Amino acid sequence: MNLPSIIKGTRIRIFFRLVANGLAQAATTIITVLLVRLAFDRLITESEVLQSDLMIQVGLGLVVVAGCIGWLRMVERIDAEKMGQSYIHQIRMILFEHLSILAPRALQKRSRGAIVLRFIGDLNALKRWVSLGLVRITIAGITTICALLALSILNWMLAIVVATILGLGALYAVSLGKYIRETVQESRRRRSYLAANVNEKVATMAVVQIFGQSAREQRRVHRQSERLTNALVARARKIGLMRGVTQSTTALASGAVLLQGAHEVSVGHTTPGTVVAAMTIVGLLVPALRDLSRVYEYWQESKVSSKKIMDFLRTPSLVQERPGATDLKPGPGRLEFRDVSLAKIIRNVTVTAEAGRMIVIVGPNGAGKSTLLSLAARLIDIDKGKVFLDGQDLATHSLESVRRAISMVSPDLPLLRGTIRKNLLYRWPKAPAEEINRVWNLCSIHDVLVELPEGEHTRVTEEGHNLSLGQRQRIGLARAILGNPCLLLLDEADAHLDAEAGIALERILNEFTGTILWVTHNPERLASADYIWRMEDGRLVEVLTQKQFGQGTN
Repeated sequence: MNLPSIIKGTRIRIFFRLVANGLAQAATTIITVLLVRLAFDRLITESEVLQSDLMIQVGLGLVVVAGCIGWLRMVERIDAEKMGQSYIHQIRMILFEHLSILAPRALQKRSRGAIVLRFIGDLNALKRWVSLGLVRITIAGITTICALLALSILNWMLAIVVATILGLGALYAVSLGKYIRETVQESRRRRSYLAANVNEKVATMAVVQIFGQSAREQRRVHRQSERLTNALVARARKIGLMRGVTQSTTALASGAVLLQGAHEVSVGHTTPGTVVAAMTIVGLLVPALRDLSRVYEYWQESKVSSKKIMDFLRTPSLVQERPGATDLKPGPGRLEFRDVSLAKIIRNVTVTAEAGRMIVIVGPNGAGKSTLLSLAARLIDIDKGKVFLDGQDLATHSLESVRRAISMVSPDLPLLRGTIRKNLLYRWPKAPAEEINRVWNLCSIHDVLVELPEGEHTRVTEEGHNLSLGQRQRIGLARAILGNPCLLLLDEADAHLDAEAGIALERILNEFTGTILWVTHNPERLASADYIWRMEDGRLVEVLTQKQFGQGTN
């Protein structure tokens, strides 16, 4: 997979408009040069009266041209930003689309800080390359070539002198690219380390404080910040060297034009006005030469960022939807695992959960209980075997229909930022009033809303930390059963419940008509189970009915 082309779709039209803008800027540069040449050559030979008229005419011409240059640069900046934002919007949506299909287990292998850096730092680097790099070098290239062609018509020797010096300066600046790339990579790596660390500490500051490690973490951030500072200074040193080269090149070109021009005038090969015009061209090309260092910097940054984005996009999703996958047909919720295996986590599990039954899954930590739920929810595709829901192979049906049929409650599925209502309706935003009332009554949501200052419009902070654990669990349960899924997966859904939330959970389970798979460490829940699955080391070692389990404990 490759990133999309920059010049594609609507951006083609913008690019050609920018090329036309560059040609127009080149035309204004040539007109300026011709006006300057005309003024100097005529001022030397014309009478005082004619000189006054000429100065007025040339002055007005220069004012008009200057106004045109200003307007063209303004339009260029607007079009450049449009082109850059259009490209970044496309990349951003590609990134988020890939993020949305990554299994939780795949995401756990990457830090949040690194992922956020893809969406902010790397996209900004690409946008700078498109808007401030590619566009500027395109227009500057057009302007420079046209200006040098115009100068070659006036005096080919002066054109050769300017082109040679500017070309040598550009080649030397480009030769510094390897060192700039290294410093860009190093500064980016240091920024990533610092961002990942700070992002983690924001989420876990209570751990740092309760164990008295604030000073230790401050020292760690200090080291990371110092290394980032040194890397940024090293990058600035290399970029500063490139800018110094371009400035020196400009100064050298001006001096060479002056010396060569003086020689050309002395031997009668050109006029003073042509020499002044050549120096004017060099002066007008200074912004383009000055931009060269920034353009190269943007290019190197974009190369590093493109590589990081591609690395992220190559992250396997662990779940693949087949082309043309059909929707699941509604059913009562009979779930069957048939010789299912996943790496070394789940080993040859074959078992069936009959529709409408409650299955409690028990076993030691690391036995594969939560992974089994993830396979049932198709958050991960299995390596071997098949999972059937009402006789339908989940792997052959659309993920959207699987999500409608199966729902889940887990500590790994926190509430989202936004209002309580947004969270309650997240599974089905356009749920009818009857369904909303049914679920809210079942989960005692009205009792939760009474406790909150703004009811259902109360804002939820990140992961719902401004709510109690019981409130979060009830809202999470209501979110999961909205739409009455045929299969409900509960992963430690009873952990840390208060008394009211526990009563609400019992009521939900008694009235829920679908199939329930429940991973729990609470022995009290076993009494209400229809079947108990016991797992060890990824294997299903025992399946007991409630009666058999009760006999075994007597």
